[in-house]
Amino acid sequence: MRDYERRWNIKEALLNLAFPRRCPVCDDIVPIGEGEVCTSCRIKPQYITDPVCRKCGKQLLDASQPFCKDCMQRGHIFESGRALYDYQSMRESIYRFKYKGRCEYATFYAQEIYERLGEDIVSMEADSIVPIPIHSSRLRSRGYNQALLVAQQLARLTGIPLYANLVKRVRATVPQKELDIQQRQNNLKKAFHIDSNVVKLNKTILVDDIFTTGSTLDAVALELKRHGVETVYFIALCIGESM
Repeated sequence: MRDYERRWNIKEALLNLAFPRRCPVCDDIVPIGEGEVCTSCRIKPQYITDPVCRKCGKQLLDASQPFCKDCMQRGHIFESGRALYDYQSMRESIYRFKYKGRCEYATFYAQEIYERLGEDIVSMEADSIVPIPIHSSRLRSRGYNQALLVAQQLARLTGIPLYANLVKRVRATVPQKELDIQQRQNNLKKAFHIDSNVVKLNKTILVDDIFTTGSTLDAVALELKRHGVETVYFIALCIGESM
């Protein structure tokens, strides 16, 4: 082992002793030398891979079908998007990230997105990254916007400009998970607002944590298009199965 490698390993070991790194999958302390994720956890995330729905990116079982059942039954305002994980395989990780203050997971998630969906992002040719906003009341209680944390890291990795405050959530809404599809759409009416004219932006990537029905993404995409954005894509951390 070279001398500088030995010094680096000693430095990493000291940092891990002072600030133990927790696995973003299981939240246990990662043994020194195992990297970002426990060795035993590397097989746990289930990634969304081809074939996928050409609209929402949900996993497909039949490669001959271009769209999932949900997208065949209803339209979307956004053009298309991709998700990284199957929701069930990373449900507990996402929960800790979203509600338990595990903000440091954002760096890991963004790196995973960049490595596995980087080609898709390049093909979008986006001139902006916009996180799905949360209402100010929720921001005060939670302390952070989880979508913004991922968007910040993704902008750093891709070099695509981040517009962190472009879209504001001006109406506190009932949590979407408690509603059906129609209720979700009604719940989000006039929930988002843009102060400035964004006509100079042509292609935007929205970043969110969980894709369920796409109602939130559609609501923000509609507001962006009303202000001149031509094309809206999305990247989500995880996505559920077709309903």
